[in-house]
Formats: sequence, C-alpha cells, structure tokens
Amino acid sequence: MYLSTVSRPVADPPGPGPRRGRFAMVSGNVIALGTVSLITDVSAEMVAAVLPLYLVLGLNLSPVAFGVLDGVHTGATALLRVVGGFTADRFRRRKLIAGLGYALSAVAKLGLLLAGRSIPAIGAVIAVDRLGKGVRSAPRDALITLSTPPEALGRAFGVHRAMDSFGAFLGPLAAFAVLLVVGQSYDAVFVTSFCVAALAVVVLVLFVRERPTGPAADGPAADGPDDPKVSVREAVGLLRGGPARRLVLAAAMLGLATIGDGFVYLLLQRRMDLGLRWFPLLAVGTSLAYLLLAAPLGALADRIGRLPVVIGGYTALGATYLLLAGPVDGWPLIALALTLYGAFYAATDGVLIALAGPVLPARLRTTGIALVQTGQALAYLVSSVLFGLAWQAWGPEHAVRAAAVAVAGVLVGTLLLLTSPSRPTTRKVLR
Repeated sequence: MYLSTVSRPVADPPGPGPRRGRFAMVSGNVIALGTVSLITDVSAEMVAAVLPLYLVLGLNLSPVAFGVLDGVHTGATALLRVVGGFTADRFRRRKLIAGLGYALSAVAKLGLLLAGRSIPAIGAVIAVDRLGKGVRSAPRDALITLSTPPEALGRAFGVHRAMDSFGAFLGPLAAFAVLLVVGQSYDAVFVTSFCVAALAVVVLVLFVRERPTGPAADGPAADGPDDPKVSVREAVGLLRGGPARRLVLAAAMLGLATIGDGFVYLLLQRRMDLGLRWFPLLAVGTSLAYLLLAAPLGALADRIGRLPVVIGGYTALGATYLLLAGPVDGWPLIALALTLYGAFYAATDGVLIALAGPVLPARLRTTGIALVQTGQALAYLVSSVLFGLAWQAWGPEHAVRAAAVAVAGVLVGTLLLLTSPSRPTTRKVLR
C-alpha cells in the first residue's frame, strides 16, 4: 500500500444519516491542545526572535558555530523523541509525557539567565529546551489524531497549527515590546518567556484529556485498557513496514532541505541592513502568513490529498531561497520572502503528520510520529551545519542558491519515494 493512497480524504459513509460539513468544528481536545501550543509559542518565539542576534552579533559567533548551535536547537535531542513517543505508547500516558516536555522547555528559559556568555552552557540549555520540544511533540500530535476522525485530520492539524502560529505571531511582538521598554536587556525577555511557558503547563494540566471520546477514539484500532503493552519489537516493526519506512525516509530527505529560521532572517537582515530593534519583527511576518494559511491549507489537504500540499509547501521554500539570492530588494523582498516562508510552514508542518496518521496503528501512533519527527530533526542538524560551512566557504548568496538546488533534488526524491505511477490512486492524488 502506497502512502499517497492514504493521503486522500476519506469519503463520508453512505447512508441516510447527517453528513459532516467540510468545516465542522474540531474536537474540544484539539482546541485545548491548540491553546497550550499558542501560549507555548509566545514563550518560545520571544527567545527565538532575539537568539540569532544575541549569538551572532552579541557573542560574535561565526556562521559555522551558529549553524552548529542552530542544529542543536532542533536536532541534537532527536533520538529522545522516539524514547518519549515509545514511553507514551507503552504506558498510554501521552498527556503526562507531553506535560513533562512542556515543563522542561519552560525551565530552560531560566537556564539562559544562568548560562551568561558561555557558549557551551548556552548550547546545553538550548539542548534541554529542544529535549522538551522533542518529548512533547509526538504525544501532542498523537492526541490530536486520536481525537479526530481520519477524514478530518488535515482540518484538525490546520486549526491546531493556526493557533500555534498565532502564538508565534505574538511572541516576537512581545519580545519587541520588552526590548522597547527595558532596552537591550535579553534577560528581561528570558524571564518573561519563562512566566508565559509556565502558564501553558497549567492549561495542559487543567483542560487536555488523556483519553478523548468520539469517532477517532471508539474505532477498532484504538488501544483499550486490556490490550497488552506496546513492546520494543512492535515499535521496531514499524520500520519494517513499507509505508511507515518510506514516510520516515521522506521526512529525513525533506529535513535536509531546511536551513532554519535563524539563517533566513540573518540573510534578510544582511540584505536590508535592518536595525537590531526591528529584527524580531521578521518572525512576525512569517507567523502572520502561517496563521492565515494553516487552516485553509489543512482543509485543502483533506480535499485534494495531503502529499500534493506538502510538495507545494517545499516548492514555496525553494522559492524563498531563490528570492534571498535574487535581484529583488527592499520591502518587496521582505514581503515576498516572509509570505512564502510562512506558506511553507502552513503547508508542511501539520499536513505531514496528518499524512502519517492513517499509516500508523493507534497503539503505536506516538512512536510512529516520533520517528517521522526524528528523521526530520536529525537531517536538520546536518543541514544547519552544512549551510554554515557553505556560508563561510562560498558566501551567503552562493550558499542559499545551493540550498534552493537541494530543495529541488529532495522534492524529486520524495515523489519517487512516496508515489508509484503504476497505481491509479496515486495519479489521482497528484492531479
């Protein structure tokens, strides 16, 4: 069975009963998880908005050193995603594992205060923060899939990611406001970020349900209280099955094409010679585009197929890279680049997990999602280091052109991996 065949929306069952509207409300559990993500992203993006400046201009890091730290920010704790996902599946405590991840990320914000100007200490704190993100992401996304019928997964992830991106939109604005009030005080940003992150943990504890009810939870694939615990052998067996294995490989390939937000914003700042105070607002533009497009693109993925939307998202990423090295300049460059970059996130972040959902059995859903995210994160670690080396060796313009070529190569590889021209269902998905 090819992945592209399950990426199509499932038709409503025939019968006299009422049909769901295409834009029916998502479950309360998805809204609660979206609220947690919204608050957490305010906290995370407050730090992310100032971190490149703090490291490159404040601590004078080279592009290679920044690439290593940026890769650590996402990839160094990637393997622990699988451990967290497997633990959540084995003990059926997805909410608990997600809560631990959110709490770790909150504590890491205070760790930045203690790290001072020590690069190793900052790297360790960043790794702890990403450990929290790695541990929480798969259980959170598994809860979304288990709270949603398969035919509405794109819509559910679109709504969740729209709420998440609203937090990402507010975070840089909050950082900008703090810097405007207290001056160039990064410590004030870190303390405010911690307080916001702690609020997200409280919301998770009070409002997210561990075992959602509804069509997604009542089906035969859902795990029940009397089912045997998930074993390591079962988890490893996911990679022996063709669909799951191909999806993990494709996710890793796509991760190699991503250079990261920090590099994109530094390239824009360099081209435009923006003042330091305005730098955090670049992330606001990306988040605004993501916010506006996430839900519509999620619904589109349910309608026409999830794989075509993901491919379109990475095409937007390649176009962003070309703009950063092209002739367009001034405010048109900023508007086009940030809009395309936000469209890339809106078309890929949640839609890729929605694509994975029907492939993975409910009792191994968290483990499978963690494997997909781990493949992306490890590839991103490699990509960040390679781009930093390319920047230092060839200059930023040649490096970003090479990244655009890499996107084109990865898209071809992904299509070959996830589709088969001999299957009529595949041709329908890619139409």
